[in-house]
Amino acid sequence: MRVIPSKTHTIIGVLVGIILIVAPWLLGFSDEPTATRVAIIVGAFILVNELITTSPASPLKLIPMRVHLVLDVLTGIFLAASPWLFGFADEETNAWLPHLVVGILVAGYALMTNPTDARDRRDDTTTAAARR
Repeated sequence: MRVIPSKTHTIIGVLVGIILIVAPWLLGFSDEPTATRVAIIVGAFILVNELITTSPASPLKLIPMRVHLVLDVLTGIFLAASPWLFGFADEETNAWLPHLVVGILVAGYALMTNPTDARDRRDDTTTAAARR
């Protein structure tokens, strides 16, 4: 069920990216270098990725929304698996649980997003005008 508009998805993604970047200090795992690096790098990737899609809310329309959503699902899976991939799953819960939860949520909201983007909307408007 694709119920989240692409514009809303972009806004959520920007917020998630920012939250991941500051999460090590907000959630108290900044003393775990690997968990901190993963959160910052993935947060920055999500943030940049949101700003370059063809979503109506993105300033640089470079990557089609459908491609972006696939990247989001893969990013979410990667983030969720990162505590085990990088060996910090044995650390305190506050170091690994945010990665798991946010990763699942990123993949989930990507799967629930309508892939219609700014280009599709222009095509729809042009087609509708041509029908008149």
